[in-house]
Amino acid sequence: MTDQMLRAPAEVQYAEELAWLESVDDGPKPFTWRLSPKMVRAFVLGSEPGDGLDREISQKWFGDRTFVERAVVTLASDRGLLLIGDPGTGKSWLAELLSAAICGDSTLVVQGTAGTTEDHIKYSWNVSMVIAKGQSREALIPSPIMTAMERGAVGRFEELTRSTSDVQDALISILSEKYVSIPELNEDNTVFAKPGFAVIATANSRDKGVNDLSSALKRRFNFVKIPVVSNRRSEAEIVRFRTTELLRRHDIALEVPPSLLDVLLQSFTDLRAASAAASSDDERLESALSTAEQIGVLEDAILHGHFFGDSTLRAGTLAGSLVGSLARRTPEDLAILNKFWHGVVEPRGADEGEGGPWQEFLEGGKQAIEALS
Repeated sequence: MTDQMLRAPAEVQYAEELAWLESVDDGPKPFTWRLSPKMVRAFVLGSEPGDGLDREISQKWFGDRTFVERAVVTLASDRGLLLIGDPGTGKSWLAELLSAAICGDSTLVVQGTAGTTEDHIKYSWNVSMVIAKGQSREALIPSPIMTAMERGAVGRFEELTRSTSDVQDALISILSEKYVSIPELNEDNTVFAKPGFAVIATANSRDKGVNDLSSALKRRFNFVKIPVVSNRRSEAEIVRFRTTELLRRHDIALEVPPSLLDVLLQSFTDLRAASAAASSDDERLESALSTAEQIGVLEDAILHGHFFGDSTLRAGTLAGSLVGSLARRTPEDLAILNKFWHGVVEPRGADEGEGGPWQEFLEGGKQAIEALS
């Protein structure tokens, strides 16, 4: 089934693992949860010896266990969960995994944008049915959030702060009263949330000031701040994990050389340090330099080598991918990358000597910068 989907949701991708966990789970489950809180944690973070499981469960989200535990406890209460953090910190992926483990469906999603309306979180109408037969429950089109209420499932709201204040405020009654009124109907005009209903929202901490949450809405959420991954080992595991998925999807048999992964990780570490030391936004790359962007750079380089090279990952291709991905403003970002290449990459290549990955990385980056200039 997964080979017919460009990207399978977590509950499909890990269906066998979820079914096995459910079959051996004898822990207390809130409401109609598919797994107990301990098993939800094991599914997300991977199994530990203390879990007493007969098989190893893979780790799917890399972060502090306290964040996951607080998120799970929040979802077992009557409060909403708001995952907030910088771009690329894995907020959406964590929300998807939690939804898959708790109710077996992570696809009840509303995407917050400037164009999101109240209909997207409540309901709309099938116009042709309304014209033919009038307004009825059959002609009503429930939103993903209303569907989650009716099923006692988890509804997700991505990028909450990117939607307008009136749309955000429509969530207040849902989170507090746990029902939606349908005033157009005379009968059967209220949808009550079933036990197990919960909302997971995500917000980008860099969107502060776009559409700030009201105090009333904030009170109905528990905030879990997801930090940027700063541990080198954890970041390497995340990059490997996500890249393995890409290779499997494209049926590419390739091992990422550890030396090239080190070059990528070190480059991002150096670029972050330079960004932190910069005195103005003009001296910083527009990119957030997140782990997700590292994954994108590596995936781009792998696919380029697979389709246009000799099916191997090379340092020069990796450098070209990094420059192409991070040079978003011209000429500002190119000037920053050019300075980085001459001030940081070139000395590393000189210290390494001939034949090392930094030398090829240096030349590939120079060529990419020149081509874009």
